[in-house]
Amino acid sequence: MTVSDTQTGTTTFKRVMLKISGEALMGDQGFGLHPPTVRRIAEEVKSVHDLGVEICMVIGGGNIFRGLQGSAQGMERTTADYMGMLATVMNALGMQAALEDLGVFTRVISAIPMDQVCEPYIRRRAVRHLEKKRVCIFAAGTGNPYFTTDTAAALRASEMACEAIFMGKQVDGIYDSDPKVNTDAKRFDRISYDEVLRKNLKVMDASAIALCRDNKMPLIVFSLDEPGGFRGILAGKGTYTTVHA
Repeated sequence: MTVSDTQTGTTTFKRVMLKISGEALMGDQGFGLHPPTVRRIAEEVKSVHDLGVEICMVIGGGNIFRGLQGSAQGMERTTADYMGMLATVMNALGMQAALEDLGVFTRVISAIPMDQVCEPYIRRRAVRHLEKKRVCIFAAGTGNPYFTTDTAAALRASEMACEAIFMGKQVDGIYDSDPKVNTDAKRFDRISYDEVLRKNLKVMDASAIALCRDNKMPLIVFSLDEPGGFRGILAGKGTYTTVHA
């Protein structure tokens, strides 16, 4: 897959979705937001934005509150999921502040209306923001309990007509087993969504995978911990796994 022209610094991707976990924002502190880490990720986003790529983002909330864990500890699942959605808004606002500090105009767009802090989700308005080269961070998941931010990323990517979803992980692709546990784990260069489901590789939840597969949305899994990794892939470099329909 050719993704760029390295001579001119341009890319064949015009609009992409970047999905990262909330845990990616907490650095080594184990909880909450770590401002230097947030800024580092914002700089990665800016480097791709500077190529002229229109960027959507979805950020998880696991660094603050995870609905499924709250439910497992006895909290009513719907309430726990709504709390998790609010955590994603906090992360989105933190990323917005970091991006705008770097001079990148950004909009936080929430599936749950909260007009004082962010915009409500209106698809046509969000598309217009992207056309004006603003980064759009979609917060509060899908606005519904029982759906993860993975599903929200797949849904918004399809609605925004993104050309691919970039999923930033702590590892540089998809492996047949946990590379942190198994040193002989094999990394896939390319794999189909059906294989991901059949092998139960847990890249995304099953609903998100099915949505990507049905909409023929490419998924690129890469390491967010690798400096320059996001832009590097768009420059035809780096290590990653492509999931295809």
